[in-house]
Amino acid sequence: MSFNDNVQLDTSSVGTGGGGRGGMVVGGGIFGLIIAILTMLLGGDPTGGGTTTADPGTNAQDINGSAIRQQCKTGADANKYVECLIVGTVNSAEAYWGPELQKYGKQFREPKTIIYNGATQSACGTASNQVGPFYCPLDESIYIDASFFNILEQNFGSSSGKLAQEYVVAHEYGHHIQNVLGLLGQAQQDPQGATSGAVRIELMADCFSGMWAQAASTTKDAQGNTFLKELTETDIRDALSAASAVGDDNIQAKTQGRVTPENWTHGSAEARQRWFIQGMKSGNDINKCNTFNVQDPNSQVVS
Repeated sequence: MSFNDNVQLDTSSVGTGGGGRGGMVVGGGIFGLIIAILTMLLGGDPTGGGTTTADPGTNAQDINGSAIRQQCKTGADANKYVECLIVGTVNSAEAYWGPELQKYGKQFREPKTIIYNGATQSACGTASNQVGPFYCPLDESIYIDASFFNILEQNFGSSSGKLAQEYVVAHEYGHHIQNVLGLLGQAQQDPQGATSGAVRIELMADCFSGMWAQAASTTKDAQGNTFLKELTETDIRDALSAASAVGDDNIQAKTQGRVTPENWTHGSAEARQRWFIQGMKSGNDINKCNTFNVQDPNSQVVS
């Protein structure tokens, strides 16, 4: 989805560094597998080190707090620079989830989003492009190396469309919503397997990202400007391509030549697509995303 050019971006919840070590990360497992294998195969950093842009041909600046504050001011910037797209998606997600959680008697807490290049520290340990995007519940922060989008596109068949990129951000934001709801710990209690708690938590985050995507064109900035343009069929295909690209079966087939569901941590490509669509069709009913309410979340959704 493209941003409306006149929308105002708020960088106050976006940073470029973290601190501390220890704890667990959520959402980075399959991404880490992708990048670690690529690093091994290519003999180095597959991203080439440098920031990336949403538009080929635009010049991205080094990632630092002042650059992001100066560069990311409007929706036009979000359409041009991938770092600003991350900022805009976070702004829109906040505008959506704040009022949404109030319906369920939950007080919204805004997460921090850390955009980095290469590596930085989080309360859950080192964030690096070998881990990929993840959410750390200890500091309630989302960590994203913007170069990850290029890896998904170039090596695993994801679309380069904007909703494909926004989906990744919205998925990690979904983990923060799970943390607010007190659900996130179930990923660690049952960390592996096709019907494990880990897979259910990841598919729920996909569903939450679908909820946001369906409502994103109604979210507004502080001045009342709508963040995003109307959702299109092309946007949906873009998001589904990203969801499929990070399916456990797709990654395993490409990297080890066989599929081993007993080792899954995020769910199949088809399931990730199905739960994203489930979120879009939920009618803003968060209970429709309860992946723990079905026997096999890889083949079922909440009816």
